[in-house]
Amino acid sequence: MLVKWIRCTVVDRRGFERGQRKWAGLLGEPGFRGQGGGWSRGRQGVAHIFSFWESRSFYDSFMARSHDRLAAAQSGTFKDIQVKLFDYRFDVKTGFEPRFTDADLVRFAHCRVHEERAEHFTLMQEKVWNPAMAGSPGMIRGLFGEAPGNEFLVLSMWRSAAEHGKYRTERVERLILRAQTEADVAALTGDILDLEPAWTV
Repeated sequence: MLVKWIRCTVVDRRGFERGQRKWAGLLGEPGFRGQGGGWSRGRQGVAHIFSFWESRSFYDSFMARSHDRLAAAQSGTFKDIQVKLFDYRFDVKTGFEPRFTDADLVRFAHCRVHEERAEHFTLMQEKVWNPAMAGSPGMIRGLFGEAPGNEFLVLSMWRSAAEHGKYRTERVERLILRAQTEADVAALTGDILDLEPAWTV
């Protein structure tokens, strides 16, 4: 599965939201699995969207055919768009599906990892982070993805902000030490977003 992450700074919120609903047109596209997103909790006017495709070839075919027609509705409503593609590697918890209807909040981390530490980083994700997140009440599902250049995406969906908050305060510092995360990671960015149900396809 291919995961696409889009981040943009919105300059016309109403126009952007109206255009975002037009992406419902993705439903008939071959290989399309799902899309959802919302507003950043910490950065004013920043929107994140995640979309999922069965494979790179289905995605490339969509980009060549239908993408520009669907995107036209949002023209001029945002600036600074950044797009990244990741290959799905494994689930966080079990049975990842690109569904957003039962989640309230999405958390993601985008990590650039030192080349010689990439294998260790992946192993720690499986052995340390995954069990901790999977055991947290309120964490519904998630995935671990990889892009060329030792870049990784950790995406998790949560039932509520309160339940995500409990996991943060209790566990994270201890887990960072145990997984030697600081030795692995060269750069880390991330965000928490409140899902917008109208953007779910």
